[in-house]
Amino acid sequence: MARRVVVALLGPVNWSPPGVDRAEWRAALAEDVIDLLATLNEVEVAVAVTPTDRALADALVWPGTAVYEVAEPSPNAVFALLDGYDQAAVLAGDVPNLPALTVGKLLRPLTTRPVAVAPAEGADPGLLGVAVRLPVPGWLPPLDLDTATPVDARAGAPRPGDVVVTAGWRRLRGPADLATLDEAFEGWEATRALLSGSGRPA
Repeated sequence: MARRVVVALLGPVNWSPPGVDRAEWRAALAEDVIDLLATLNEVEVAVAVTPTDRALADALVWPGTAVYEVAEPSPNAVFALLDGYDQAAVLAGDVPNLPALTVGKLLRPLTTRPVAVAPAEGADPGLLGVAVRLPVPGWLPPLDLDTATPVDARAGAPRPGDVVVTAGWRRLRGPADLATLDEAFEGWEATRALLSGSGRPA
């Protein structure tokens, strides 16, 4: 069986709901993403941060979870540090209500294709996550989860089919995204509690 790792990339957060401290918001989102990944089967879980955010990661990870320090918060920087794995996926750290099934769909194409990407749903560009067979194909360009699109990922691919586009999900990057949170959906406890404490519905 392939050795796989899923890494939560705790990049910068440029928005928080009115009345919610930005640092607390970022920590709640990250906590929920890390807790979600801890429930996944047949994968190892890790977290990646820049050195200035190491304290944030250390405060949130489960015992034994690997924490990678990257010079820049990008999937490519994370992939470059991974050793001993056959497959890897890097996910954005602002998807507290992400279904585990969506992570599985991102990894599944790697049995036959070298790269898979999941788009961020909504009006803004960006990716929910990137998955690759390791070592990373030399043609994969640098990707920024906040701005890249599936077209960018395919730019250098020998064949368009080498990059599979899988199911996306809504990242929480603005008021319109906040409105998509489903109270009936299980999980996202830290984000839910923070929103409830601010007086906003959750």
